[in-house]
Amino acid sequence: MSEIENVDRTEFVKSIKFDERGLVPAVIQDEADGAILMLGYMNKESLEITLEKGLVTFWSRSRQELWTKGETSGNFLRLKEIYKDCDSDTILVKAEPQGPTCHTGKRSCFSWLLNDQK
Repeated sequence: MSEIENVDRTEFVKSIKFDERGLVPAVIQDEADGAILMLGYMNKESLEITLEKGLVTFWSRSRQELWTKGETSGNFLRLKEIYKDCDSDTILVKAEPQGPTCHTGKRSCFSWLLNDQK
């Protein structure tokens, strides 16, 4: 039996608990192999754009503007599935990456492993 509950788009967006800055963290996962690619932040507008256009769009905290991943590099993230967690305060985006996700040219922003693990 699946534990996944389907929610319609309007209810999904309405239920998200954005923080005091109007943002929610969005974990981006490669839908093909489950690799974690990056973490970004979405506001309501970027979430709605992502759902409407199928290209993952974020709110840039440093530039204070919307940005669609890949708009300058061509390395878009194509939306495949989107989930919210049980508290509705984090989003999981399963995407198809169109090239490296990290601005360093690496596949994932999580490519640095602590080598002193005990």
